[in-house]
Amino acid sequence: QVQLVESGGGLVQAGGSLRLSCAASGRTFSSYAMGWFRQAPGKEREFVAAISWSGGSTYYADSVKGRFTISRDNAKNTVYLHLQMNSLKPEDTAVYYCAADETVAGTRDEYDYWGQGTQVTVSS
Repeated sequence: QVQLVESGGGLVQAGGSLRLSCAASGRTFSSYAMGWFRQAPGKEREFVAAISWSGGSTYYADSVKGRFTISRDNAKNTVYLHLQMNSLKPEDTAVYYCAADETVAGTRDEYDYWGQGTQVTVSS
């Protein structure tokens, strides 16, 4: 059974930090590219960050570059994906989703598997 389970969301003041995690199991996710997307109320889901299967390549949306860091831990049966978010802004408020794709760490929301999302709220 494929599972991508996000955690770490919450309420934080502007300028603060949060660390999101995603536990992915049920496939050989260690060979999958993975990414984070977010969706704010009334807006389309947008790309945040992505990482290659090895962790050797990372990609960021311009809006988060320099503030967010994506990383992964390819454990044996479960892959852990992280998103360290610093200097948070009210416009970062959204539901954050982790995703996995068998082929490429792209910026389009065409990944194979998705988590249920975790809410991040940044107060001003």
